[in-house]
Amino acid sequence: MSTFMANNKIERKWYVIDAANKPLGKTAVAAANILRGKHRPEFTPHADCGEFVIIINASKAVLTGKKLEQKYYRRHSGYIGGLKEVQYKTLMATKPELAMELAVKGMLPHNHLGDKSFTRLKVYAGANHNQQAQQPTVVEVK
Repeated sequence: MSTFMANNKIERKWYVIDAANKPLGKTAVAAANILRGKHRPEFTPHADCGEFVIIINASKAVLTGKKLEQKYYRRHSGYIGGLKEVQYKTLMATKPELAMELAVKGMLPHNHLGDKSFTRLKVYAGANHNQQAQQPTVVEVK
């Protein structure tokens, strides 16, 4: 019996995930699994067999516990004293799309395959998205 290897001729579908009143992390896990292609029977770890994901209502995603006050998004410019910190309460109020993108990006592989998968993610703060022509399938987050 031979092992199936996915190639570049995979037909990619579009999926919509509604993040309203769902935990940020659980929504990000569902999106990362679809972007990676782990839900498909022909999943191949070293091949790009993922699909497109649209996340709507990112501004209505919730963080459990005290994460809104205690969790920070940090980045450094590389210069002395160049640390920038933003509290997640502020980040969710100003740029909820960035918070969701950071969560999903952290769950993808940190290599060329993950970078390519991340380009298939579309995040919107509200309920409207621009991909109605692709006829996306709705995915429920548990």
